[in-house]
Amino acid sequence: MEASKCSSKVQLLAFISFFFAFLATGSCSAQVPLLIWSSDSLPPLASPAAGHITSSDQWTAYLTSTFSSGSHTVLLFLQDKLSKDDFTVFGGVFGNKQDNVFHNLEAALQSASSSVIFQASEWLGSSAILALLQDKLDVSPLHVDPDTLAELSINTSVNNLLVISLPYCTGLHKPCKDILHGNDEIIGKVLSMVKAKNIPYTAIYTGLQPSRVISESSVLNQPAGRSLLQAPVPDVKPPIMFNVSGNPCIMLWAQNLNVSISGTLPWVDLATETPSVTKSRCSSNSSLLVLSYTSGYTLSFYMSQRFYPGSARNWFTLDMVQLQYKDLTGVFLGSRDISAPAEYSYHCSFVSSVEEPLLVPNNSDNKNTSQWMLNFVDFQIQGFGLANGTNFSYASDCAGFFSPGIWMGLVTGLIMLLILVYGLHMITHLNTMDRFDDPNGPLISVPQTE
Repeated sequence: MEASKCSSKVQLLAFISFFFAFLATGSCSAQVPLLIWSSDSLPPLASPAAGHITSSDQWTAYLTSTFSSGSHTVLLFLQDKLSKDDFTVFGGVFGNKQDNVFHNLEAALQSASSSVIFQASEWLGSSAILALLQDKLDVSPLHVDPDTLAELSINTSVNNLLVISLPYCTGLHKPCKDILHGNDEIIGKVLSMVKAKNIPYTAIYTGLQPSRVISESSVLNQPAGRSLLQAPVPDVKPPIMFNVSGNPCIMLWAQNLNVSISGTLPWVDLATETPSVTKSRCSSNSSLLVLSYTSGYTLSFYMSQRFYPGSARNWFTLDMVQLQYKDLTGVFLGSRDISAPAEYSYHCSFVSSVEEPLLVPNNSDNKNTSQWMLNFVDFQIQGFGLANGTNFSYASDCAGFFSPGIWMGLVTGLIMLLILVYGLHMITHLNTMDRFDDPNGPLISVPQTE
């Protein structure tokens, strides 16, 4: 009897330990859809259960078996970001909406000889799928433009890996529905060109990274008991981002981008509008972020990086900010304070051309520039070394270590210390009298001299 009780306690403790260990593993699960269709037959695949997440080993093994023999022409439609929610929200493969934007994609899946859909596959990194296909096909990827694909000569006797990069709505001036609809048109256009040339193909549609990460919060972190109703936290707007071949190159975020031209127009906050960044460019030594707004304003940030022997590292600086409105142009030169190590981002709570200016009007270029004003609130920018995907690198802040509050505290503390030292000095130098009045004795007489 006692042995059975002990065994039950051990099983109960083991179950509790497993339960809490399972809860402790609650984290962010990142998955991307993987859609494959082909003009030829694909290896069979059992339909996964609802909610099943395909592991990296499973989809790697499937792609290995798909391209194990023969020559293949692979069309890789690689979108900057993609999640299952993009289909369920805007219609398509997993959705049932009337305003479906994936007409060409659905038609391709239905008309293909065979197709396989991994609704949620484990995401390993932005270059995982491209590196795997490059290894299995033993060929270098060729990034092609859909407009010039018709002029490309494809040899079907060897393996071909054609990569078509597709944008996502983050940082662009169009809504997500329009961006995804444009990507669907590109998919239909490329497939039409390939079919017109009678080229057997295998197409893959996936994303460089998930557009949404589902947070699996642990039960242990949930507050117990009663709690007050709280106002929902407002969503933070995403940073403005310029990508090159699907990789982030320049990133900017600001709470306010206030501009005023020649003192005649009122202040305008450009941060409330969504700009176009198509005219931007970047290289290893210089970057240019051009924000074009539908209201007629164009804000350009010129950045450069160079090596400084004194610090033995590369630094990037914001050399110039140019503001254009219709036929008016104002140029502001960045001071030396707007700089940071090349692998960092630059942040400042207030960048202005008026009060304590970090942006100096270039009157030699335009005599009216001194009448123009820029005020950037909570400003952060990075033009080089974006290695963290959609996140800024460590920020180099413009605020000095000795702020006005610190100086006030130091001066006040120094004054109090001087008062204390003076008081101690007075106490230590007090002298007692060597004679005292005795009420029973004669009075002390103090001779006076004239």
